[in-house]
Amino acid sequence: MKRILIITLILATTFLLNSCKYYNFTGTGKIDAKTFQVNYFQNNAELIEPGIERDFTIALQELIQNQTNLSLTNTGADLIYEGEITGFRISPMTATADQRTAQNRLTFTVNVRFINNKKEEDNFEKSFSFFYDYPADRQLVGETLNLAKLEIFDRITQDIFNASLAKW
Repeated sequence: MKRILIITLILATTFLLNSCKYYNFTGTGKIDAKTFQVNYFQNNAELIEPGIERDFTIALQELIQNQTNLSLTNTGADLIYEGEITGFRISPMTATADQRTAQNRLTFTVNVRFINNKKEEDNFEKSFSFFYDYPADRQLVGETLNLAKLEIFDRITQDIFNASLAKW
């Protein structure tokens, strides 16, 4: 009886460990690439927020590094992410009874070109966008801007990751 239990545990462990080479916890499956490159995302939005292009580029690099085994490189990468920030817009969303703005929405849009030098059929050019709502009595500076960037960048970089590597 004890011998059957040990054999069952060994087989189950072998099966589970073997399955991990086809799937991982980020949902990417097997990636044939070894390196990736994130080119600087130029800010072409009408409203300019200084440093937003640098912050977004770094956020995308960090997400890919944290969720894959890929190595970041500056040239000759297997996977290349490039594009431009096309929108950084603030618009009123809700009004009070006396026709004043109660809530504003910051919308951030980025156009991404993904190039897979190992599998060209995976290449795409696509626009990604997300928003952050905040009270109209706050200025979009300091903590409010930092929270907005964090929430927007988290969502958009994950969407880019899913479209390029997880195929969602």
